[in-house]
Amino acid sequence: MLENFHEFTDSFFEFDFKQKRNRDISGIVLIFEAMHLLTDFSLWWLVPIGLLSFVLTYFYYQKVSWFTDLAGWKKTLMKSLRFSSLFLIGVLLLGLVFEATHFRDEKPIFITLVDNSSSMKNFKDSSSVDKNLENYRKELTERYVDQFELIEWTIGSEQGTNQIQFNEKSTNLELGFEAINTQFYNRNVGGVALISDGNYNVGSNPSYAAEKLNLTPVFTLAVGDTTPKRDHFVKNVSANDLAYLNNDFPVEVDIESFKLAGKSATVSILHNGKTVASQTIAYGNQKKNFKQVDFQLKADKVGVQSYTAVISNLNGEYSIKNNRRNFYIEVVDARSKILLLSAAPHPDMSAFKDVLERNENYEVKSMMLKDWDQSINKVDLVIWHEPGIQFDPAQHQRLRSAGIPILYVIGQQTDANEIAKLSIGLKSSSSSQSEELEPTFNSGFNAFELSEACKSSIDFLPPLTAKFGAIKVDPSAEILLFQRIGQIKKNDPLLFFTKGEKVKNGVIFGEGIWRWRLNDFIRHQNHDVFNEFIGKIANYLMVKNQGMGLRVQLPKRMNSEEELIVTASFYNASMEPITGPKIDFVLTSDKGKQYKSQFAIAGSVYKLNQGKLNPGKYSWKASTTFNGKKYLKTGEFIVEEIQLEKLESFANHGTLKQLSKQSNGSFHSLSSYRSMLDELAKRNDIATVTYEDHTFDDLLDYLIAFALLFLMLAGEWFLRRYFGSY
Repeated sequence: MLENFHEFTDSFFEFDFKQKRNRDISGIVLIFEAMHLLTDFSLWWLVPIGLLSFVLTYFYYQKVSWFTDLAGWKKTLMKSLRFSSLFLIGVLLLGLVFEATHFRDEKPIFITLVDNSSSMKNFKDSSSVDKNLENYRKELTERYVDQFELIEWTIGSEQGTNQIQFNEKSTNLELGFEAINTQFYNRNVGGVALISDGNYNVGSNPSYAAEKLNLTPVFTLAVGDTTPKRDHFVKNVSANDLAYLNNDFPVEVDIESFKLAGKSATVSILHNGKTVASQTIAYGNQKKNFKQVDFQLKADKVGVQSYTAVISNLNGEYSIKNNRRNFYIEVVDARSKILLLSAAPHPDMSAFKDVLERNENYEVKSMMLKDWDQSINKVDLVIWHEPGIQFDPAQHQRLRSAGIPILYVIGQQTDANEIAKLSIGLKSSSSSQSEELEPTFNSGFNAFELSEACKSSIDFLPPLTAKFGAIKVDPSAEILLFQRIGQIKKNDPLLFFTKGEKVKNGVIFGEGIWRWRLNDFIRHQNHDVFNEFIGKIANYLMVKNQGMGLRVQLPKRMNSEEELIVTASFYNASMEPITGPKIDFVLTSDKGKQYKSQFAIAGSVYKLNQGKLNPGKYSWKASTTFNGKKYLKTGEFIVEEIQLEKLESFANHGTLKQLSKQSNGSFHSLSSYRSMLDELAKRNDIATVTYEDHTFDDLLDYLIAFALLFLMLAGEWFLRRYFGSY
C-alpha cells in the first residue's frame, strides 16, 4: 500500500511542461521536461500533519467568543488561512526535495586548426594558401553555421586565436589537440579540421594527443609538396653553453642533404666573421645523407661569443637560407685566485698548494711575507699560515677591507696577543707550552656536506700542535672540528668559521696538517679524503655573503620568441627588501642600440618586461642610488634565433594521413576543401546530442514557500483585527 502511495504522489506532483525555450545560447537548446517531489520521510506523514493542523485550528477558534458572531464565509476563510499556514509549516519540516529534469540539445562543435608557422610559405602552392583558406572559411560558415558551433584556432609555437600571418618560428601540432581535450572535455566535439603541411618541430607526434578525442573525426587539409628538394642544410649544432677561458670545447654540427649523392661541401665555423675551423665532407650515393662533423675550438676570449656554423652553397640547391646557423658560447674565467702567505717555509703550505693546484679552476700563488708585493687584485682567498709572525696590522686591515676571505692557520708561533689583533672572535689563554690536539667531527655542522668516507676518517687523523690553553669563540661561530685528547672530547674548537657582513673567515687552531695528507695516503693509498676536505673548506670560504644592496635576476640565454622579464630587489642594512629606490635599466644590443627603462614595483620586488628581442648579444646595466651611495649591476645575455622552420623544404603529409585514418576522418588537399565540406553533410556521427540533467532543490530553498506562509499568517492577523478581534 505504501508503494502505491509513493507512486501516486510521484504522479501527482509531476508537472509536464512540453514547452521548448526559443532562446539558443552557444549552440545549447534547453527543454524543461518534468518535476518530482522527493523526501526522506514517507508522504503518509502528510495525513497526521493535516489532522494536527485541523485540530489546532478547530480548538483555537472554539475558544474565541467573537468568532461565533461572524458570517459563515468569514469563519471559513480565517480557518482556512490558519489551517493552511500550520499545514505548510509541517510540510516544510518534512524536508521535501524537488527533482527537476532538464533536457538540453547541444549542436556539434566543429574546430578548425590552422598551422600558422612560416613553413606554410615554403612551397610552390604557398601563393594560393591564403585564397583557399579564405574560401574554406566562407563556405564552411555559409553551409554549416546553423548546424555547427564553429571555432577557429591557430597553432604555432603556441595555441591561440592569433591573426593568421604564417610567421610563427616553430610548430607544435600537439598543442591544438591537447587544448581541445582540455577546454571541450565532455562536450559534443563533432569534428576537427587541421590545415597544415604536417611538419612539427616542437612537441610530440600529434597523433598521440588526438587519440584522447574519442569518437571525434579529424579531417586534414594538406598544404605543400612532399617531394624532397635538392638541398642540404645545417640541421643542428650541439655545444656546451659554457666554456672556460683557454680551454678547448667541442662542437658537433649535423648536416642533412637530399639528392646530392656524390657531391662534397665544406663545413666551417666562423667567429666574428673569421673562419676558425673547417672540414670537407663527401655525400654518399644515397638520396638522403646525414653527416656529423666534430670540431674542437679554443676559448680565447672572456664573455658571450657568437659563432656561426656554415655549409658551402652548391649549384642547384633549393634554398641557401638554411645553410648557416648561429650559436653562442659564454666563455668565463672561472679560475679563482688563491694566495698562500707565510713568514717561513712550512710543509703545511706545501700540502695546501698540492691540493688546490689539482683543481684546474684554481690559480694558486704561494709567497713569503717578505716577498709579497701586497697586491690583492682579483684574489678570492688567502690562506695565512702563522699570522703572528711578522704581523703587520696595516696588511691585515687591507685584506679585511677588500672583503677577501682568510683561512688562518694558528700554530705555536702565534700567541694570545696576536690572536686578539686578528679580530676573528677567538680568545686564547695560551702559554709558552704546546700540546697535541686530535680532531673530532661536529655532527651538528651543516654549512656544507662531507662524504661519509671523509667523516669517518677524521677520528683517525694525527694531532695538530698548538699553544697550550683553553680557547673561546663567538657563539655564532660554525664549528667543523672539536678538539679531542684521547677519548675525551673537549668543547674547544679545532677548526671553525666566522661570518662577517659579506665575507667568511676560517681558523685552524694548530699546525701539522701535512700529517693529515700523509695519513690519508697511508690508509687509502690516495689523497682523495684530504683533497675533499680542503677543497670543501676553500669552496665554502670563497662563496660570498650577499649583504645589503641591489640584486638583479634575468636569464643568461633565451630565444627570440620569449619575452625578457627582469626581476630586481634591493635590501637595506637589516637585510629587509625595500622598494623606495628607483632602479634604472639600460639594455644595449650588439649593434649599439640602447633601450632605457625603469623597473616597476611588484610587491616587495621590482619587475620589468622588455618584451621580445631580436636575436643577438645584449649587455645590461641596472643602477640606483640609496642614502647617497650608488649601486650598479651589469651583465650579458644572448637571444637565439629559432631557425627550425627554415629547415623544412618538403611537407610531411604522412602525419596528416595518420591523424585522419586513426580517427575515422579523411585526408584532402586544401585546394580540395569542398570535398571535405560535402562529406560533413553525409556523416551521421556529427549530430546534435541531447543531454538529460537532474537538479535537486530543497523546498526550504524556495523563497515562494516562505512568501506564501507570510501572506497566510499576515492575512489571518489582518482579518482578525478587521473583524474585531482586538
